[in-house]
Amino acid sequence: MSTTPTQSQQYRALGLSTFSFTLCFAVWTIFSIIGIRIAEDLSLSDTQLGLLMATPILTGSISRLFLGIWTDRYGGRWVFGILMLTTATCVYLLTFATTYSMLLVGALGVGLAGGSFIVGVAYTAAWFEPKRQGTALGIFGAGNVGSAVTNFGAPFLLVAFGWEQTAQIYATVLAVMGVVFILLAKEDPLASERGGERAKSFMEQMEPLRELRVWRFALYYFFVFGAFVALALWLPHFLIGVYGLDIKTAGMIAALYTIPASLFRVLGGWLSDRFGARRIMYWTFGASVLCTFLLSYPPTDYIIHGIEGDIRFTLDMSLPMFVVLIFTLGFFMSLGKAAVYKHIPVYYPLHVGAVGGVVGMIGGLGGFILPLTFGALNDLTGIWQSCFMLMFVIVACALIWMHYAIRAAERVEWAANEERTDLPELSSPHLFFPLNRQDHKDSMISPPKT
Repeated sequence: MSTTPTQSQQYRALGLSTFSFTLCFAVWTIFSIIGIRIAEDLSLSDTQLGLLMATPILTGSISRLFLGIWTDRYGGRWVFGILMLTTATCVYLLTFATTYSMLLVGALGVGLAGGSFIVGVAYTAAWFEPKRQGTALGIFGAGNVGSAVTNFGAPFLLVAFGWEQTAQIYATVLAVMGVVFILLAKEDPLASERGGERAKSFMEQMEPLRELRVWRFALYYFFVFGAFVALALWLPHFLIGVYGLDIKTAGMIAALYTIPASLFRVLGGWLSDRFGARRIMYWTFGASVLCTFLLSYPPTDYIIHGIEGDIRFTLDMSLPMFVVLIFTLGFFMSLGKAAVYKHIPVYYPLHVGAVGGVVGMIGGLGGFILPLTFGALNDLTGIWQSCFMLMFVIVACALIWMHYAIRAAERVEWAANEERTDLPELSSPHLFFPLNRQDHKDSMISPPKT
């Protein structure tokens, strides 16, 4: 950083960005509540309602790519503020929609709120030194709890005022926060460096994406965030279908997964600073492999032909055991969400927006693709637990790839007689993405494609 910010400046930036992200996340999931009333008014099918709910997730994911690039170029203060004002306008205009097609177009605009994540990550990371970035980004990421704000608050507004006025209230609050952010937020400490550099072309900003490592991080986030969002949407339906629960009970159990899985992200950031992001990722993937394996086992009747006759028994997961496993899975996924983004400012300090945007985009796309895949697997296999079978395959592949990449990087260090660290590249500067072209020319060893 070109300047050293004071603690009060750091806390100011963190507080503003976290509160703004919480509001944006609440807006991003607004269709989970107002969509129910819209479906009644327009007589939508479940498929139409599902597409309406998923459309903002798609837009919010894709928008993270160019929003991250803009944040690298112009700074988070203006990008974040303008993004909130733009999204608020889209939410307000949504209330004038009278057809399903118009609602889908409006949902595309509402989805921009999901892109606020990468803007906040780049802005927040710029204020903190590397040893505290994990904790800071973990606190910021806890803004995912905005979905709980909508789940608890929007129903009361919906009953009292209707879906149109509920959306207008959301739009007003978000617009006010957008103005407040522009007025109160300060330019981040990297602003002077951006101003001193010539404007980079799009291809120069995207240059880090040529490294396979970036896409490995994206796979990590596809599971810890994308599968988290997908399972949060799918759980009530799963619980009703498998255990015969009513919608209220299913919603409460789903909340045991979603709320802690958002708040524990703060702990994940602190643990990443304390014990290292790589170790936390091992914890996350190891526990997730075990949990998804157990959850993927369907109820099965066994018959053993014994000496004195048949022995029959059944393997079936009880609801209390399911709740314990799903809570455990959500807990470790929340740690992993923070650990993934701990890596990015360490490896790519001047490309947090571009790299983080791609990682966030791929993760968000998981929240769009996986619920559709869960439904297709149900239709194809007729097995409710098939969703967890798919999650098991994804996390197992991520764990194997991560372990292979770390071992490959460590072999480079051993050959150079260098001491290993939590992140192998930290003790081998040539393994970083070069900060400038001269560093790249001076590098004696090409970075391994891991």
